[in-house]
Amino acid sequence: MGLFLVEPVVALYAFSSFLIYPLVQQYVYRRLWQELTNTSYPISDNSSRCAENNSSSYHEEVQRQASLFSLYTELFSTIPSLVVTLMLVAYSDRGGRKITIIMPLIGTLIYTLSFLTVSYFELNIYLLIGSSLLSSLFGGLGTFLGGCFAYIADLCEDGRQKTMRMAGVDMMIGLLSGVASISTGYFLRAAGFNWPFLTSALCQCLILLYAIFILEETVKKAPTDAIILDGSPQSSAMKQMMYGVYRMFTGASCRTRTVLVLLILIFTSFSFAYVGGISLVTLYELGEPLCWTEILIGYGSALSTTVFVTSFLGVMAFTYCGVPQLLIVLMGILSVIAGMILLAFAKTTLLMFIVRVPMLLAIMPFPVLRSMISKIIPKSEQGALFACLSFLESLTTNVAGAVFNTVYAATVAWYPGFVFLLSAGLCAVPLIVLGAVGLVGVDVTEEVKKPEPVFSGEEDLYEDQNDNTPILT
Repeated sequence: MGLFLVEPVVALYAFSSFLIYPLVQQYVYRRLWQELTNTSYPISDNSSRCAENNSSSYHEEVQRQASLFSLYTELFSTIPSLVVTLMLVAYSDRGGRKITIIMPLIGTLIYTLSFLTVSYFELNIYLLIGSSLLSSLFGGLGTFLGGCFAYIADLCEDGRQKTMRMAGVDMMIGLLSGVASISTGYFLRAAGFNWPFLTSALCQCLILLYAIFILEETVKKAPTDAIILDGSPQSSAMKQMMYGVYRMFTGASCRTRTVLVLLILIFTSFSFAYVGGISLVTLYELGEPLCWTEILIGYGSALSTTVFVTSFLGVMAFTYCGVPQLLIVLMGILSVIAGMILLAFAKTTLLMFIVRVPMLLAIMPFPVLRSMISKIIPKSEQGALFACLSFLESLTTNVAGAVFNTVYAATVAWYPGFVFLLSAGLCAVPLIVLGAVGLVGVDVTEEVKKPEPVFSGEEDLYEDQNDNTPILT
């Protein structure tokens, strides 16, 4: 007897990922430091390492090389991950949600074991770029979260319940990643890099066992003869993907489509601005004038992840009080703008901790926008919807990482905080589009019509299993 609980998978995945996430940039930074300076990396019990070496040119060059390393990793892994995300999550409408959860877990395990191997045997760090490419063939974080959110959408009939449960998933990510981030610094100080990587790999093995043997499937698979339309399973998956996305955009009125496109634009533009800025915080903390130790970085990462918990509490409180969802999204965007502007001018340890406070509501737009978009899509196309959202989120995340790392490498010598001002400025885009949604109006009451099948022989395969068509309220 299986369980319809995907939250334990998300929780353990968040813990195992954030147990090593702060270590990845630190490991690359230390290895590059050793290669560029021909000296051992300075270890100190003090709050800052800047006193250990007053040569700022070393810090600037190591930071530039580290940002370029992140850029190469993003570029090589982006395209495979995007293609796999779009195909797997869309295919999950007919083939089941579990494949979108299990495949990324396998890829993450491969990536973690690669880091453990490179660290233990002190191999060339550029082998990590190849391991990133290999793991992306199994999908990535976008595939995993897309599958999890589609899984939740299958179980939730009420829109409010869907919003709360999706926000709860984000809260679990923050809660467990915060615990992992706090322990990472002490773990690194006490045992080095190898043991955290090994611990993370063991956790991921445990998640895989739960996902394969305990987690129950929410989608009943179609018969084999219905799935293979032209004798090719790959062709069938592609057709299902394209047809699902086609129905998602053509099965609604013009006004509904307009709202759908605008909401997706808010989601992607906000994701680009927020992720691009937040991804460079650890690298910023490693450089001058902060020069944080691994202990401080662990505390900083943990404090940053509390945003998931506070954002969940914010969504829960505002939803209970009847606050309009567009206003909740607005508050989240303004929270990011305020935090990024302060972060750009943070030069002391105390201020770096304080700047996390204005960003406590930064995650609120994501679950609210997912829920709003999900309401106007028929239940039979939820997989196509979250495939599209995961594809766009992965695309914007990877492009944001590449763009912001490039900008950081070019500006770190004269103003390291410029990327955070850029992040705050780019938040103007979702704000403008949010205003457009307010003008169009989100009280869409027209039913989402199901278009006629465009592929011959697919009428039975795509027969709507849900007569109740969702609407956006």
